[in-house]
Amino acid sequence: MGDLVTARLVLHPMTVSEAERVVAGESDSGARWAPGYPTDGDVSAARRFLGTCANTGDPQPFGNYEIRRLENGQAIGGLGFHGPADENGSVTIGYGLIPSARGKGYASEALRGLLLFARARGVTCVKGDADHDNIASQHVMMAAGMRPAGEDERVRYFEIHRPVQACWALRGVWT
Repeated sequence: MGDLVTARLVLHPMTVSEAERVVAGESDSGARWAPGYPTDGDVSAARRFLGTCANTGDPQPFGNYEIRRLENGQAIGGLGFHGPADENGSVTIGYGLIPSARGKGYASEALRGLLLFARARGVTCVKGDADHDNIASQHVMMAAGMRPAGEDERVRYFEIHRPVQACWALRGVWT
């Protein structure tokens, strides 16, 4: 599977060997990691990806993606699916960036790219969540067209449904 490219980013599908290096914190000679990459969240996601690969095989295209800057190829974070679409066509996503890459619109751009990709693969609903105090992440999901779908004592839930064409058209996503 090839890279997904947005205006400023490359969403690179993570391989098993790349995930192993992220978990070990050891970049190979060809990988370019921005200072601060990988974060604890990237390591956790890589571990989860490796577990999935060991138990059920590589989940691509519904796996993990490394977020890289298009201009220099440096890895600045990750995003991905928590597994393939369920029987209703729904997927759950997660994402994160190194601190120095936050606040520049990269997360929203990456998420929009992943939403377009999911739609092209027949996904009908994308879900995500953010801690109540993580206002920035809530803004990222809303900027990508997702809407609040509930909350519990810990997190606020977001989702976007393919049939809600007006929302997608306004955001330039899933039209």
